[in-house]
This record gives sequence, C-alpha cells and structure tokens, in this order.
Amino acid sequence: MESMKRILCINFGGIGDEIFFLPTLISLKNEFPNSHITLALESRSKGIKDLTDVIDDLIFVDIKKKNKYIEMLKLLFKAQKGHYDIVISSGGNKLISILLYLTGIKVRCGYDTGKLSRKLLTYAVKLNKKQYACSMYHDLIRNLTSFNTELPQIKIQRRETIANSVLIHPGVSKISIEKKCIKTIPPEIWANVIDLLVANGLKVMLVGGPDDDECIKTILENVRTHNFENLYGTTKNLTDLAELISSCEKFLCSDSAPLHIAVALGVKTYAIFGPTDDTTLIPQNKNVTAVKSNDNCPLKPCLWTKRMTTCEKLSCLEITAQDIVNKVLS
Repeated sequence: MESMKRILCINFGGIGDEIFFLPTLISLKNEFPNSHITLALESRSKGIKDLTDVIDDLIFVDIKKKNKYIEMLKLLFKAQKGHYDIVISSGGNKLISILLYLTGIKVRCGYDTGKLSRKLLTYAVKLNKKQYACSMYHDLIRNLTSFNTELPQIKIQRRETIANSVLIHPGVSKISIEKKCIKTIPPEIWANVIDLLVANGLKVMLVGGPDDDECIKTILENVRTHNFENLYGTTKNLTDLAELISSCEKFLCSDSAPLHIAVALGVKTYAIFGPTDDTTLIPQNKNVTAVKSNDNCPLKPCLWTKRMTTCEKLSCLEITAQDIVNKVLS
C-alpha cells in the first residue's frame, strides 16, 4: 500500500454530495500523504476544489447529458491512461464494478452489488444508506486505511464572528424544484421568520445563490422590517458563501448544499427538514438542529426512499415561523 500514490475517486452528484465525500478524501490523504488524488465528478460541482486542498485534479463527467454513455467511455479511457494505483467509486449501479474492472487499475473499491461486484472488485463494501452520508461514503475505504474522518472539513479564510448574528439561506437548487422535490418552506414564511428574529433583537442577514432569485424577491416583497442586511448577490462562488457563513453565530437554511458547508465549518446550524431524512443528511450532534413539523405523516421521510417526488399535500413542511424562531432562540 505504501507505494500507491495515484488515486482516482469517482463521485457523481451535486455539491452537497461532494462535501459528503470530503471525509473519504481527507482520510485517503492522511493515509497516503504523498498521493495525487483525482476526483471525477459532474461539472456543476467543480467548486468543491476551491474548498479543500486534498484534491489535486478534476475530471468532468456530465452524466446528466443524453450522451451519458459516451461520457462514461471518456472516463474509462482517462482512467486507463492515468496510471492510477487505486480507484474508488461511490456509485451503487451494478455496472460500476465492470467499469472499474475495465480501467485495469490494480486496487478497485466500490459497493457490493452482487456476485459480479465481489468478483471484479478488490474490495466490495456493503452499502449502508441508513447512516450519515459521510459515513456511508467513508465505508468505501475501510480496507485501505485506519483513519476515520467523521465530518467534512473545508479550508477557507475564516472571518471574524459577528456577535448575535443569524445568517439565513432559504433556497434550494433549481434542479430539485424542476424534479418536483420540494424541500423547504414558502418564501412568505421565511419573511415572517426574518421579522420575528429581528423583533427578538438578532442581527439578521439574508443571502442566496443564483437559483434563489425568485425566492429572495418574494421574501423582500413580504418582509415588514427593514432592520436586516440583504446580502443577496454578494457571494459570487462557494468560497464567498463559505467565508460569509463562517462569520455568523447561527446559520438557518433549507436542506441544501449551504447546510453541509456550515457543518464543515462547525457553525451552529438550524436546517428545515420535511420529506428528506435528517438522520442521513446531518451529523447527529448538538451543533446541528433539524427543524421539522409535527405532522405525524406515516410516510415521512419519504423522498428518495419511498418516492422520487414530493406529494402535493406537503404536510411535512407545515412549519410556522414562530416554531422556527423558537428553535433558533432556544
């Protein structure tokens, strides 16, 4: 193992998925400090490289395109020519083990998807989705290292903490909305949250990303107070957002990528959860609080486990502004 220096890691998904994957990369770098780590990912998540120093190179694989099989063939050819010693893939598809085998890379790590995967992979690891996502990914390398990085870590220029501050990031990605995966409360409720927090004497800041234009606009139309700071449009990239999050005492957000940035920074975080499973998406510690409704829906959490879109009723997101504020103030 000591001679292994070139490592190819494959992890597709949004920026949140790449943040979940960071502990795996960090443990690999700790085990092989002289290694060269290449991460194959979707181009929409390329900003992850700006948040860490453990990734040396990126390979973009746009599997969302119609020619996804051509994209996978391109990845295969790059893997074959890269002279890698280890390849690790987070994919749960049964074809992944074939892809890894065809790379010709000596040590191949992936999830156990059946007899074929156990034959083609050097280490076929059981996929346990009923745990924090960082741990699920980290299982892939348990045969390679004794290091166990439990939480994501990002490297930025941290700012001085603003006393008594709450930073609000209300939005979710457009992709989730387009797929009819509703994961947050209406903007009108967010506006009420701002009013109540300000009334309780907190310094409130509002921020959002490129996908949040409509949400922010509606919030600004409905908020009554003017005693808050609208920072929408001031963060141009993930690094800007991470640095801003590092400056707040408390962070309030939806189930989205900024949540995982805040977790990595160790900022006290409150996240709205409805149809998704907080036990797999946030660490179970006192630093992160899931804000949920008391709807008692028997199917909750349902998104991605029992269904691929959210229902029309969305009782799981019937959370009042006062309930949210009570959590933040507690």
